Amino acid sequence: MADTDLAPKFAPFVGMGGIAGAMIFGCMGAAYGTAKSGIGIAGVGTFRPDLIMKCLIPVVMSGIIAVYALVVSVLIAQDLVPPSSGGHYSLFSGFMHLAAGLSVGLAGLAAGYTIGIVGDKGVRAYMEQSRIFVGMVLILIFGEVLGLYGLIVALILNTRSAG
Repeated sequence: MADTDLAPKFAPFVGMGGIAGAMIFGCMGAAYGTAKSGIGIAGVGTFRPDLIMKCLIPVVMSGIIAVYALVVSVLIAQDLVPPSSGGHYSLFSGFMHLAAGLSVGLAGLAAGYTIGIVGDKGVRAYMEQSRIFVGMVLILIFGEVLGLYGLIVALILNTRSAG
């Protein structure tokens, strides 16, 4: 029996679940972070329009979370092989891709939630006291690192599934 006969036909479906998980959860985190910090920025803009540009940092950091998810989704999609093409895509690869997608997606969701809350409260505090800016940026970086950890794990899992 050939090695390709052992690969189930639904294995690419599991891998596509990784793409969906990465994009859905990662973009949900990015959207929440953008929306929540955007509310704070809108409040700041009413009273101190000169601070708007410095207050856009949480929105930019939220967008980076979606880029992490996009990178992993593209890498997973490159490894997918349709069963009708005669290519070999094992169930192991499918579950590794699912784990990679969920890793970056759920970490991105957590990071986006963190960035949104810190961004909202941070820009409002910055409006009142300018010395809070450095502390706010440091906390935002620690929130962003959560998404980066998910990206690193997803990249490691993706390289394991190619073998």
